[in-house]
Amino acid sequence: MNELHIKPVSGRVVRDPETNEPLKAEGERKPNLGYWQRRLRDGDVVLVDSDANPAPAKTQKGVKS
Repeated sequence: MNELHIKPVSGRVVRDPETNEPLKAEGERKPNLGYWQRRLRDGDVVLVDSDANPAPAKTQKGVKS
């Protein structure tokens, strides 16, 4: 399942429908479901730039340079 890294727009409180907890201001990863797609479309949340927090690079075993 794909995930979205989203955060609420300034001044908005957006609750997770499963936990009823507010989405953290710095953003969270959520499943790419219709609920979160509607929040994006309605302007309640925005996608977080994934380049700001890059994932660690994976190295391949047994590859010589």
